[in-house]
Amino acid sequence: MSLAGGQSPDEGNTSKTARNVLAAGTGCGCLLSPLALLGTVVVVIIIGGFGVILAPLIALILLFTGGGGGGDAGDADAVISSFQGDGKGELDEQTVPSELVETLNKAGELCVEIGPVVLAAQIERESDWNAALVGPAGEQGLAQLPPDIFQKYGEDEDGNDKTSALDPEDSIMAQGRFLCDLAHQAQQLIDSGEATGSVLDLTLVGYDEGLDAVRAAHGVPKTNEGQGYVLGVRALFAKYDGTAPIPFSSPPATPGATPSPSPSLPPPPSPSPSP
Repeated sequence: MSLAGGQSPDEGNTSKTARNVLAAGTGCGCLLSPLALLGTVVVVIIIGGFGVILAPLIALILLFTGGGGGGDAGDADAVISSFQGDGKGELDEQTVPSELVETLNKAGELCVEIGPVVLAAQIERESDWNAALVGPAGEQGLAQLPPDIFQKYGEDEDGNDKTSALDPEDSIMAQGRFLCDLAHQAQQLIDSGEATGSVLDLTLVGYDEGLDAVRAAHGVPKTNEGQGYVLGVRALFAKYDGTAPIPFSSPPATPGATPSPSPSLPPPPSPSPSP
């Protein structure tokens, strides 16, 4: 079952309940506290399990805990619609670094399956826009591609005679090429009957876990990792397509990345000689 597809009656009722709870919390013009929202998430997980029923909560938690935005936080339906969409809408330029708007749009035109909103949402999920990030298995840069994958899809995009995963433009375009390749393979799995679901959902899982995981599960794996990754990326669509935009602010510097040298202390005075 595609995460973006139809819901069973029970799932639909739970989603409606989630909307009502959140609407009650925002009707007075106040924002629900993260703690209250967390409690609601727990209730919904108990009622309906871990799946598409979390869509309204995850998307709206982004609004309430993301620092505030220019969108209408009370319009849950618009946020849910964005969550369940294909991410092919126009990128809201104020939500990403201004110097990367052109590259994101360029990468979002490489294939019809992957738009710039998907790319931006996935970058936040992978690296939180930290271009210098190095992952535990050697993944680097905004897109956190493993070295072998970046070597295959990376090119020198900014003409500096160097192809590097730590270069934002190189990283984004490699991300776009890899996602498009995965999308084409995901479509083949669907056409052959080896997997069911939406091309986008299968592509995202392929990026995170590899397409072998999709083949083994015949779709999106029913695991916290597989489901959580797809839900996490989709939850950010409303931020980047302008439904509920949050203007971009630079991520904080990585603690301890470049420690400042400690000032040297003068040596202690030599003891006076005894008379």
